[in-house]
Amino acid sequence: MGARRWLYRPAVPNTAVLYGSLALFVSILHNVFLLYYVETFVSVYKIDKVSFWVGEAVFLIWNSFNDPLFGWLSDRAFLSSPQVGSQITSPEVVLKRLAALSRNGPLFALSFLGFWVAWARPSLQFLVCLCLYDGFLTAVDLNHNALLADLAVSAADRTRLNFHCSLFSAVGSLSVFLSYCFWDKEDLRSFRLFCVALAAVSALGFWAVSRLLRQRFESQLRPGTNDAAGLKELGIGHALPPQEQPVTIGQYLRQLSKHKNFMWFASMNLVQVFHCHFNSNFFPLFLEHLLSDNISASAGSLLLGVSYIAPHLNNLYFLTLCRRYGVYQVIRWLFMLKLGLSVAMLLAGADHIYLLCIFIASNRVFTEGTCKLLNLVISDLVDEDFVLNRRRQAASALLFGMVALVTKPGQTFAPLIGTWLLCFYTGYDIFERRPAQHALVGVGVAPEGGPQGAGPAPGTAPLRLGCFYMLVVVPIICALLQLTAWSRFTLHGRKLQGIKTQRQGAQHAPLADVKAI
Repeated sequence: MGARRWLYRPAVPNTAVLYGSLALFVSILHNVFLLYYVETFVSVYKIDKVSFWVGEAVFLIWNSFNDPLFGWLSDRAFLSSPQVGSQITSPEVVLKRLAALSRNGPLFALSFLGFWVAWARPSLQFLVCLCLYDGFLTAVDLNHNALLADLAVSAADRTRLNFHCSLFSAVGSLSVFLSYCFWDKEDLRSFRLFCVALAAVSALGFWAVSRLLRQRFESQLRPGTNDAAGLKELGIGHALPPQEQPVTIGQYLRQLSKHKNFMWFASMNLVQVFHCHFNSNFFPLFLEHLLSDNISASAGSLLLGVSYIAPHLNNLYFLTLCRRYGVYQVIRWLFMLKLGLSVAMLLAGADHIYLLCIFIASNRVFTEGTCKLLNLVISDLVDEDFVLNRRRQAASALLFGMVALVTKPGQTFAPLIGTWLLCFYTGYDIFERRPAQHALVGVGVAPEGGPQGAGPAPGTAPLRLGCFYMLVVVPIICALLQLTAWSRFTLHGRKLQGIKTQRQGAQHAPLADVKAI
């Protein structure tokens, strides 16, 4: 009974609110980063094309491999513990995650500041800043996401935790509204002060919330005698025969390669990551060349802010649908909606300004909304991995890291493919600031020549048409690929319920809501 009382406490609103608030301190920085880092290095620091591509290529490698590396370093002790008595209890795992967040959160905020002041050659600063920022972001995300799988097994509890993350992420997206007021690529002084303020709030927030959660769980590690006895039973039971030998990284990779649902999910998520970052990287470009001649600056600011905040608010409704219909079905509907809206916009054409505004905003809202639901699916994959491989403890952070290994390249492909498409189809090279010769747009030819340092003006017909086709064709292709992969994913419905039943049955009865790693 003592253990059951402990397990109930993490589900009360205070703990859910504290857990969700950690998403706020990531969101206020990361949204600003996504929106402005490409523009800063290309338009302000004048990085050359070769350095940009080399930096993105190195970043691709680091961005892909740091997730499984950090996940393995975090969870290898759990996979390689040969003695049942040496298992780590669930509250101890939670404390380990919180200690990592309290260290890496402030460092993540500090690394964010490195982008906005020119302190080295653009090529070197671009590479160093990207790798440092992503390294600390990875450490924060892995531990925060792993807590979702560590704290709860039931779909209802995980949905509640995700609900609070979405709520606080929506609040964090207000930084995008404010950033538009400070952003001026001709003079970054005000924007730099704004970024320092954001970083200070984020660093203090990580430190304070991690400390509060740690105190809460430490107090629960020192209960009465009955509770202490119950906590000793938080290890894995014997409903499934446990592995007797430590698991090496090679064995783990072989096991994962046979995990079909993981492979199909990773394929779908690779496209999703690409599309999300494509939208973020080129949103200012679409505003400038598709809408700037027809809407005011304040309307553009409002559209920008809504596109960042609405996905989190809309996700609150999506989570309600998930409780009723299941995560799999809701994600499938979102893919179909993305496809339908994109085809409708393609047929309508680029001249319907109000439809274009709605589509630009809704495309980002529904795409980002899908991303917010995927952690629930990964948590289910953690359960399936535990059951299929009969693990003693579930390696939550490692599985999140392996998903990132396969899907993070989409983050690098987005600006690379996007800038290439822009140059090829519109004749506009954002690096050389002049139209590339002989680039085709639709059935026309991009204008040739032009002075060095001057590209096509906003609203130029070939450029505008090319941006429009980029805007609508990319989501159509992404949606078709995702629907194909998602149709092969089978971890839903009765199969998912069976996995959760086995997952809970593999543990002692009190572990109905919180699971050990």
